[in-house]
Amino acid sequence: MKQIRIGNQTAISAAGPEEPFEYAIAHGFDAFEWFPDKNEAGQGWDVIDMDSHARTFIRHTARKHHIALSVHASLRADLLSIETHGIIMKDIRFAQDIGAELVNVHLSVHGGIETYVEALIPVLRQTKKAGVKITIENTPFSTPEDFNRLFSLLREMNLSEGGGAGMCFDVGHANLCSATHNDYLSFLDRLSKEVPVVHVHMHENYGDYDAHFPVFSGPAGDDAAGIRGLMKRLKKRGFSGSIILEQWPEPRSLLNESRDGLLQLWNEV
Repeated sequence: MKQIRIGNQTAISAAGPEEPFEYAIAHGFDAFEWFPDKNEAGQGWDVIDMDSHARTFIRHTARKHHIALSVHASLRADLLSIETHGIIMKDIRFAQDIGAELVNVHLSVHGGIETYVEALIPVLRQTKKAGVKITIENTPFSTPEDFNRLFSLLREMNLSEGGGAGMCFDVGHANLCSATHNDYLSFLDRLSKEVPVVHVHMHENYGDYDAHFPVFSGPAGDDAAGIRGLMKRLKKRGFSGSIILEQWPEPRSLLNESRDGLLQLWNEV
């Protein structure tokens, strides 16, 4: 039995949030991430668009098809802004209602790691009440050392893995990080063993911009050594979470090819 799950994500380019979810069901994916991405122009969706009937349907459907659910908090939910804390609280409630295992947020470093931890504490209290975990995702502007410091502080406060917090390793963002530019493996290598990587966002780029290419359609299409190395490092860390394919490509079959290729490498290493 494989130790990981692989799934896709809602996308603003899809006809609606249900379209990628239906695709996941139809093609046997065993993970799925809901990402409320409504923009100022009204494109995309928000958790307030999902009534109780929709939430119940999602929960029951995911259970029926053995799909592990996660929620990517709205990009408007800045933990360092008091005005937007209500947004992430709604995202957490949505995660609870649909039976999601975790809520993912971005690490903001511009105010300092200590300030971020202070802002994270009320969110951790809420996720604990809701019975979900929080994962903190690296952006192109955060470094491995930022995460080492973050989880060192969380461990001191008994708030790291086991206390409700883990890391979401975003492969494409690590590739864009100035400290590990075009070398996302070195990002993982520089992470302390005490940083619990429990969730992965998978996409590729050439180090120039956040392209979100499907895996094996970017650099790994020519040489999969990097992805093989990624699978090896995740296994060594005891990773057993979900890998989320963050794209809605054309043709859609690229999602299937990404999943199948990742599972093959996972089993090989």
